[in-house]
Amino acid sequence: MASSTRSLGLKFLGVWLVLYGLIDLLDLSFAYDGLIMAILAIVAGVILLIGG
Repeated sequence: MASSTRSLGLKFLGVWLVLYGLIDLLDLSFAYDGLIMAILAIVAGVILLIGG
């Protein structure tokens, strides 16, 4: 169970890292981008803490 939870957390973290890099590299902007990035970071962190 912890392994699948950790895997899910790592997937959220991966999505966050890719989006963060693309936003900075390509100067992308979309509605509520700061809010979405913050939520993704919190979700990834919580899942990793629970699964760890």
